[in-house]
Amino acid sequence: MSAIPLDYETLRLIWWALLGILLIGFAIMGGMDLGIGALLPFVAKTDEERRVLLNLSGPTWEGNQVWLVLGGGAIFAAWPAIYAASFSGFYIAMIAILLALILRPVGFKFRGKVDNPTWRGIWDWALFVGGFVPSLVFGVAVGNLFLGVPFRLDDTLRVSYEGNFFGLLTPFALVTGLVSLAMLITQGATIIAARTNGVVADRARRYGKWAAAATLGLFVVGGVISLFWLNGYEVTSLQNVLGPSNPLNKTVVLAQGAWRTNYTTMPWSILAPTLAVIGSVIAYLALDLRAKVLGIVGSSLSIVGIIATAGLSLFPFLMPSSVDPAASFTVWDASSSQMTLFIMLCATIIFLPIILAYTAWVYRVMRGTVTTTSLNRNPNAY
Repeated sequence: MSAIPLDYETLRLIWWALLGILLIGFAIMGGMDLGIGALLPFVAKTDEERRVLLNLSGPTWEGNQVWLVLGGGAIFAAWPAIYAASFSGFYIAMIAILLALILRPVGFKFRGKVDNPTWRGIWDWALFVGGFVPSLVFGVAVGNLFLGVPFRLDDTLRVSYEGNFFGLLTPFALVTGLVSLAMLITQGATIIAARTNGVVADRARRYGKWAAAATLGLFVVGGVISLFWLNGYEVTSLQNVLGPSNPLNKTVVLAQGAWRTNYTTMPWSILAPTLAVIGSVIAYLALDLRAKVLGIVGSSLSIVGIIATAGLSLFPFLMPSSVDPAASFTVWDASSSQMTLFIMLCATIIFLPIILAYTAWVYRVMRGTVTTTSLNRNPNAY
């Protein structure tokens, strides 16, 4: 009898859910910073206004990256096959994201070193790239999961990728990329509107309403395309949910409407897209009515709904293969061992509450409105 109190199937489901939670955590927390960066040149026109925005995300952005690190670590340890295949297939896209993210700490640190408009303008646009590019590319990657990634597995389960970077930029993937971009811009705009005042807050509300409307419209368009137009993937053989991970021990076919299957077998799944729609509407109305906290809540609910919709629509697939569907990775055949998943779960139960408590404390300390007056009183301000 196994000494592990949870069976393999349950552990795989738990880690599938935890992966979604970590991605949602990054989209909500890190999305604030990415959205603020993408809005920086448009919401803030003067140097003082831009300093206000920098000091909204500057003190907390490093802590928010913990969610990205946790998500990447979870994929590496819990789903190593996904990690290997994604870094092979999305290599250039990953490099683009990393280079863009590197611009953020450099921009925060270097911008104020020289009191020169040209110098500071260069770093302002660098911070814009650091927010815009990851927001778009993350969504493009998700779109390619629905389309299938062009990879194969040999008899020893080694991955070979047959695509290229430009092959990722299909119309549908660009739609999902724009959903991600609009979603995170909305998140950033609600934070700016809630924690600044004057013309900066007014501009953030205007751009935020446009972004919330775009999020809703693009999400509906992308949903209709994926559910009723795209061919989805369907496992046609019985998978051993308790057996060792081997993606080649199954058969998979392309079938029109396959991405709708979970909404008939699991009717409660409809709650995810419903939440996405309601959250976007709440964010729009809250920005229009100047309801600060409600705007953040609405935008965050929209993020939860959109990411949950993607995960539930794809389930049990994690990364389908467009060139060899049988090699597609699913929840049941791409995970680490049962013992590894259990040990990681124990560590998560211990450390995730600590991270949540610390994050809550930091945001409580950093609460309040950021103004040019408050910056002048703080010698450590950016």
